[in-house]
Amino acid sequence: MRIGVVGGGQLGRMLAEAGAGFDARFTFLDPSESACAGLHGRHLKADWSDAAALEALIADSDVVTFEFENVSPDVVATLAERRPAFPPAEALATARDRWAEKSLFRSLDIPLPAVAKIDSQADLDAAVAEIGLPAVLKTRTLGYDGKGQKVLRETADVAGAFAELGAVPLVLEGFVDFDHEVSLVAVRGRDGDTRAWPLTRNEHRQGILHRSTPQPGHALQPRAEDYAQRVLDALDYVGVMAFEFFVSGDELLANEIAPRVHNSGHWSIEGAATSQFENHLRAIAGLPLGSTERLAPCAMLNVVGAFPERDAVLTVPGTRWHDYGKAPRPGRKIGHITVLAPCEEQLQERLDAVEKLLVNDLG
Repeated sequence: MRIGVVGGGQLGRMLAEAGAGFDARFTFLDPSESACAGLHGRHLKADWSDAAALEALIADSDVVTFEFENVSPDVVATLAERRPAFPPAEALATARDRWAEKSLFRSLDIPLPAVAKIDSQADLDAAVAEIGLPAVLKTRTLGYDGKGQKVLRETADVAGAFAELGAVPLVLEGFVDFDHEVSLVAVRGRDGDTRAWPLTRNEHRQGILHRSTPQPGHALQPRAEDYAQRVLDALDYVGVMAFEFFVSGDELLANEIAPRVHNSGHWSIEGAATSQFENHLRAIAGLPLGSTERLAPCAMLNVVGAFPERDAVLTVPGTRWHDYGKAPRPGRKIGHITVLAPCEEQLQERLDAVEKLLVNDLG
């Protein structure tokens, strides 16, 4: 099985690691000289839209996917003319554009915070008058890990905010006083078969995911799966998708979707019967999907900015170390640590021990 991947970051790297059991061969298209997935396959160093590189990717692939949604949907559509390409370009186009994404949620009767389309400072002023403050102003495209957004807390924050974010198309979202954030990572096969991993509780620091803890039996799991199924079916989706939600009391409000394997699902590599990476490969290749059952209490901690002392971390029972092969720098995800335990109490003890060793620059 030959798999072409648009993007060569850590998600592509982990896809390739999961593909070893299938004897899958990978080709990555990425403009970076140091694309960390290149260790596990052929690296085509070129821009996403480079015609010659796309031809080389097609020639090397039986099926194509992507690991980075900032790729143009036109690239995926072009690839789909020659090879099966999943997830579909429409899904990528929807997830890249926050207004299109929120409009999809509305059309499917999925609850979400108040939202307005912003194309000028006048639009912003009118939307603030209607939605109120606090609110979050976000670019419609190309924002991730807290980038491309600004929290508006008082009237003084509104003045000039449209220009401050680049005078580009934006959305304004009403601020949600939520209890916590969760994500549902789900996978849909070519035949429409859908599986979901347990709802995962997420903790962010400075807009970057810090910790993800799967919670089997969460009361809102059925509702989250229903909402995700609506989106997956509407987009005729194939592959893994992450759906992020706000939990407020017994309400579940849609935040955003990611049309790819997702940081909050990394715990599944050791903690689930089938990881998100293996099931993504199964889905795009037309193979039967695997069980998404959690095997043991576990959680994932991101390593951001700098690595802790590896030997000290691995001394903590139940730890698994994942180095992405990236040069450390402030705010950059350079690895993650999975922690497993036989019971929830021991899991918390082990997480506390590992967190004391982290030197993340997130506070």
